[in-house]
Amino acid sequence: MRFAWIDLREVPRQQIQAVVDAAVHARMAGVVSADAELLSTLPPTVTRVLVPGSPGAKKTTTDKGEQDKEAQDKAAKNTAREAKSPTGYDVLLRKFTTQGELDALAADHRTGIPVAGFVDVRDDRTLQLSCAGAMALPYTVIHFADPTKIPLEIVLAAAESAEGNLVTVVDGLEEAAIVFDVLERGSDGILFTPRSADEVFALARLLQASTPQLELSTLTVESIRHVGLGDRVCVDTCSHFEEDEGILVGSYSSGFVLCCSETHPLPYMPTRPFRVNAGALHSYTLGPDNRTNYLSEVGSGTALLAVGADGRTRRVVVGRAKLESRPLLEIRTHAEDGQLVSLTVQDDWHVRVLGPGGKVLNVTELQQGDELLGYLATDKRHVGLPIGEFCKEV
Repeated sequence: MRFAWIDLREVPRQQIQAVVDAAVHARMAGVVSADAELLSTLPPTVTRVLVPGSPGAKKTTTDKGEQDKEAQDKAAKNTAREAKSPTGYDVLLRKFTTQGELDALAADHRTGIPVAGFVDVRDDRTLQLSCAGAMALPYTVIHFADPTKIPLEIVLAAAESAEGNLVTVVDGLEEAAIVFDVLERGSDGILFTPRSADEVFALARLLQASTPQLELSTLTVESIRHVGLGDRVCVDTCSHFEEDEGILVGSYSSGFVLCCSETHPLPYMPTRPFRVNAGALHSYTLGPDNRTNYLSEVGSGTALLAVGADGRTRRVVVGRAKLESRPLLEIRTHAEDGQLVSLTVQDDWHVRVLGPGGKVLNVTELQQGDELLGYLATDKRHVGLPIGEFCKEV
């Protein structure tokens, strides 16, 4: 489960109490500070991370990669002394710049001293050191000088089997969202310095962002009819769909049909596993946060839900949408309770929907009584948002 530590060291003094209150209220995993007295006031629900003396431990000098033994021993003694002191913190965060300093931290960890390591990655040596730290420590906090995410990918791959947690320093909410998605797994946690309490709550929303498990319904086909020429939308995403995945599309905001991706082989053309031939431009499609979009509004950068036949969902990003005039087919279905669910799609054999169990069905071969998979929404909508008001769609 991804988490965040709130770093107070560079928060403006007048904002500190508000940020602390927000961190506690929003149930942030940890708070980082050089002020042990401040940390001692926090409740036990928060991991209190102390950076003793300064934002980082004193930097030792090295000669051809060998640690300064005296400085290493001093750092180890300081760690042991501070860990035994009766101050109100849970973890000591110390910087390490050499393998010797890392070994000292790892030794403290093995003897039960609650430590975390901080490493500033600026070159191959410090990158390799961060990989070693991720394998040896319960928490490894890493600042990457490189703005790309390649070094983070390397550490994530190296620490795939590690039991400890990787915490990446980020400089904003946008970078936090990116860091959590690197290599799909993402960083276990982030170290974030907010400018205000509002940013703490925004981060909490980011941490809680997830896509729901939907309860899909079986829909029975009532009728299929040719309705003539109209505009339909193909949705090309930036992701591969699985064989039993698609997107939910419907003429009414109260009901959707699971439209299949072009993952399955087609005659005369290659598969396009990123594409869904979705439906007429007026149709609704379901996105994250229980929000709908008209297909006419979908375009590059739009987030939608990929939905599996078992109701699992995930967020996918649209790369482009193709609007073209084609003959259209109206499919009318009803749910077990009689609720009408309608879908208008391109009148072509290549267009497919999914049935129970992920069965692939060509729309031009549908017959009355066939069963499709769909989703029934209880919310009425205004500008795509759920709203509690009277609304009738026909």
